[in-house]
Amino acid sequence: MNRRSRATLIGVSAIAMWAGLALLTAMTGGVPPFQLLAMCFAVASAVAALVWLARGENPLRHMRLPAAVWLLGVGGLFGYHAAYFTALRHAPVVEASLIAYLWPLLIVVFSALLPGERLRAHHLLGAGLGFAGAVLLIGRGGLSFEARYGAGYAAAVACALIWSSYSVLSRRVGNIPTGAVGGFCLAAAMLAVPAHLIFETTQWPRDSWQWLAVLGLGLGPVGGAFFTWDVGVKHGDIQVLGALAYGAPLLSTVLLVATGWTAVSWPLAAACALIVGGGLVAARDLWRRAA
Repeated sequence: MNRRSRATLIGVSAIAMWAGLALLTAMTGGVPPFQLLAMCFAVASAVAALVWLARGENPLRHMRLPAAVWLLGVGGLFGYHAAYFTALRHAPVVEASLIAYLWPLLIVVFSALLPGERLRAHHLLGAGLGFAGAVLLIGRGGLSFEARYGAGYAAAVACALIWSSYSVLSRRVGNIPTGAVGGFCLAAAMLAVPAHLIFETTQWPRDSWQWLAVLGLGLGPVGGAFFTWDVGVKHGDIQVLGALAYGAPLLSTVLLVATGWTAVSWPLAAACALIVGGGLVAARDLWRRAA
């Protein structure tokens, strides 16, 4: 397996970790979003610092970055979540989630602007099938877009644009080591604190399970996943990753079904077929290289 394929698979691990986002978030109880974000990013940055120290590296080495890289990294991590939480606050969760989940499709499209990348028909077909599956999966309770939720819809569009742009533009700074993500997480945590104090009332986890869920989020979906995603989008097949990203809501739903948080249905099965099929189509080149 060549370096590109290996980096792509590392990026896929981020998608697998994001599948646990809904379940672990539900397990945290009533911890407000920005407070949870600050706690999770603090965990991620602390783990990154421990890794740097274990390797004998100076943490400041990962902080000495151009201003544009800081803007990209912190803007991507904090901006995405701030826009997402705003969308959920000002629009119905189903419609907001669906609009926000345009980011995998936008990654596939935007990646065609990168040097050395070509947008092929099977990339678009795979992303399209994945989006259709996401529509079926997220919109099982029905879709009803209304003008009064315009601010929430706009925030959801911003969410999709921020994360897709962050993912694609990260390719342009491929010389920046992945360890820098630890610095981005620390800065995002510091921004989340005032956002929490302004917009929310503090509520700490009530038992050990909720604390473990916060720790799990910081190590996985809202922490560790950003490190492996960074490797994937910088050195892997970004178009394949964009299409496979639709597997996150599918795996999340399967996990919720397995743990009793939701029930199995025919729309779920059809969404599964569309998303898996789309991923297989988009990743055709990856399977050929592996063979």
